[in-house]
Amino acid sequence: MSKNKYKGKIWTREFSVIFLFHFILMFSMYSTLVTVGTVTIEDYGASPGTAGFAASVFIVGVLAGRALTGYQINNMGARKIMYIGTVFFFITYALYFIDGGLHLLIAVRLLNGVATGIISTALNTLATISVPPERRGEGISHFSLSMILGAAFGPFLSFLALEHISFNMMLIYVGLIVLAVSFLLPVIRINNTPRPETAPKGRFVMIDRDVLPMGLSILFMGLAYSAVLSFLNTYALGMNLVTAAGVFFLVYSAAVMVTRPITGKMLDRYGANVVLYPSFIMTAAGFFTLGQATAGSVLLLAGFLIGLGYGNFQSAAQAVCVKVAKRDNVGLATSTFFIMLEIGLGFGPFFLGMVVPFTGYGGLYQLLVFSIAAAMVIFHFVYGRHEKKYEI
Repeated sequence: MSKNKYKGKIWTREFSVIFLFHFILMFSMYSTLVTVGTVTIEDYGASPGTAGFAASVFIVGVLAGRALTGYQINNMGARKIMYIGTVFFFITYALYFIDGGLHLLIAVRLLNGVATGIISTALNTLATISVPPERRGEGISHFSLSMILGAAFGPFLSFLALEHISFNMMLIYVGLIVLAVSFLLPVIRINNTPRPETAPKGRFVMIDRDVLPMGLSILFMGLAYSAVLSFLNTYALGMNLVTAAGVFFLVYSAAVMVTRPITGKMLDRYGANVVLYPSFIMTAAGFFTLGQATAGSVLLLAGFLIGLGYGNFQSAAQAVCVKVAKRDNVGLATSTFFIMLEIGLGFGPFFLGMVVPFTGYGGLYQLLVFSIAAAMVIFHFVYGRHEKKYEI
């Protein structure tokens, strides 16, 4: 895509549609992620462990979808992958309305997660290539707000909706919103350049080797944040701070929205180090504060600090992954970023849950400061001290 066409703009018509569709996709994901556990307990008499699995199996599906998609984007093109994933999304989403018991629900969650992972990886690739190269860091920062907003408003509005309507009715409303936005997809005309059909395709790969070292840092950060997604409500319930916990993600999102445009420009102008080192420190401070929370104001302060830190880490780390990869591997690099992040997010709660009986939830959050420190050390040795070799 020529630079002259965009004239340095980020918010083109195509970028706006990509952003909107990804926001609605993330909204759909998080609206069910935080509510399906309660449904499995109330409707199927599932144990809390099974209910948690019914929720988190979606992340496993997303992970599988990203793993399968990163390589295929280079062969088929991101736009074609986006359409394939969208069709698969609606097919699997319709299966929610078949009452086939708990096992079918878990299978549907897994398959719909795969579809979500396919679409998300394609949209992230399209967003990355739609912005001018000299503003790529800022563009990724803007685009990643679609996930932040979806993760904030999905849980908030779904909890609010379920006070008045059933889970199935909520699914209908969410599905109709996704369907309405999908009619805008023909506006997206950009595409990465797929390999010619006559070119040798080589062996199937899921991980970009150039990105993998940075991916270890991302994994440790995802591991830490998984404790917020999985245990915050239970932690707050024990301290009678449920109301504050409900506002936590809105405060988190507000911190990200205020700072992302600034950190995106800093990323392009000064490089990743000036954004990522403070992000590690702010995230660690947020987790330490969260572990000591005894009042709603302290809990919300922790949300603000984690928003400043982890919220800005995601976009900057994704920009680093794209930069260290080969130019024709943008799709695979993007997929690798999310695979490593979601390994931490998806499998972290299983292992961290074993630690809780020994540390308590507050102690766990403080212990995870070491996970964040490990992420910073890895980043320093694989990229931070070599940044002069790269341009972002």
